Amino acid sequence: MLIGLDPRTTPELPYTLARMGHGDEIVIADRNYPATWSAAGCLVTDVIQYPGHDATTVADLITQLMPLDNFHTHSALRMEIDNEPDALSDVHWAVWDLLTPRLPDGGVLVSLERQAF
Repeated sequence: MLIGLDPRTTPELPYTLARMGHGDEIVIADRNYPATWSAAGCLVTDVIQYPGHDATTVADLITQLMPLDNFHTHSALRMEIDNEPDALSDVHWAVWDLLTPRLPDGGVLVSLERQAF
């Protein structure tokens, strides 16, 4: 039995995070993102559902269990808004505000064009 886990954490999340290493990525997306299709091209094809939870909550759950990485070109990235690469939505700001103090030395938050994401 595990203790100290946030009760909103599903069993799939720690299992997936335990299989990750430096440079591996996990996507936090809303229901409009083609998660099953996207995951089919990954080594781990599991899609972890968090219905009723927003991106900030899920980012918090993840970073309570696993630190952000600084072994890659970025520690976290966000999908850009179409035709507005520098604009951040409310959810972008909320997640960035959560992640910024959790960045490791040399860690970077970046964005990626929507179709490349």
